[in-house]
Amino acid sequence: MTVPAQRVRRRPSGRVLPLLLVVAMLAPVAFLFAQHHRLTGDDRDLAVRERLGVEYLRALGPVTEALVDAQSAAVAGRPAAREALDRAVRDAAGVDVRIGDELRSHERWAGLRAKLEALPERPLTDPEAAFVAYGEVTDLLLALHRKVRESSGLVRDPRQDSFFLQDSIGLDLPTAMVAAGRLADLSALGAARPAAERPRTQGELAELRVGALASATDLVADLREAVDSSESTDLGANVLTPLDTYQRAVEALAAFSGPSAGSKTGLADPGQVAAARLNAQSAARQLQPVILDQLDALLRERIDSYDRDRRLAAGAAATAVLLVLVLAGVLIAAYRRARRHAAEARRAGDSDTGTVPEPQRWAPVERGIRPEDHRLLQPAGSGRDGGSERWGPFDAAR
Repeated sequence: MTVPAQRVRRRPSGRVLPLLLVVAMLAPVAFLFAQHHRLTGDDRDLAVRERLGVEYLRALGPVTEALVDAQSAAVAGRPAAREALDRAVRDAAGVDVRIGDELRSHERWAGLRAKLEALPERPLTDPEAAFVAYGEVTDLLLALHRKVRESSGLVRDPRQDSFFLQDSIGLDLPTAMVAAGRLADLSALGAARPAAERPRTQGELAELRVGALASATDLVADLREAVDSSESTDLGANVLTPLDTYQRAVEALAAFSGPSAGSKTGLADPGQVAAARLNAQSAARQLQPVILDQLDALLRERIDSYDRDRRLAAGAAATAVLLVLVLAGVLIAAYRRARRHAAEARRAGDSDTGTVPEPQRWAPVERGIRPEDHRLLQPAGSGRDGGSERWGPFDAAR
């Protein structure tokens, strides 16, 4: 009789659930890595684009200085030194060709370059007309500075130190240089104007003086804010010395450009104003590369930190994936081992509770006689000689 062994039905959830939980751990890891990679990628792209803006502003610095000098020469009736201006324009044009697409500056640079090339090499007969013509070009140059700051993202810089640096080099310094040049040139023009126009000249000079000093004051304030808010130890040591030189030059310009009580015209001495403007411009020339270098160093350090953070995040994500895979492998191996042990246990149970064979009836088997040739035993009383005679019905009465 065969007795079938009862098999216990195992629920797979007890084995599959841990594996599903292990695999589900990869989802938040992947989400956090993708989120971090996207955020750092956006910040890194902004810093890279800001460095392009710094490069463009560096190329515009010589153009600003050469244009202010050319304006002073034209107003004074001297031949303009076009070599420095042409060289600065060529260098800026090369920078615009290379990075102008990303900064979207081609159109503004093309308009400015056309105006620069249209400026006469010989001095104009009317200094007033030269002053107006160069004033239009310098306005376009300042507008290009603003465009570069906006399109490069410098005006949206998230750090205080780099924000104040970009504001000082992209707005305050070029504005102060242009305003100081106009102040010196208008002082020279005002001395030659008739007495009837003296009140108008004094008003224009006062406006230019306020603008020049305001821009210079903003520059000093921005740089000091940048130094105070920065964690870099090199910024203060590199910036403060040329800044002090520039501040003293601006103070001298403010003193010499004010109304003179001892003058017959009531105006400042044009020679002293021109000399003070040259000193301020020389100090600005020394300060400008320092600001650009410090700003570029901060942006480069920020980009390196973003790259380092992204490498660390990628390493952490790879480690998490590796640990999850190892844990999944351990669970799978344990699951297979449990299945193998269960199969062996089932096979052992089947051998213990299998079919029991029926016992065979006993039959004597004589030596040398095959079981199939076995004959029936002889009845009692038969002759030993092997006769086969049977008893009759009346043999007992004999």
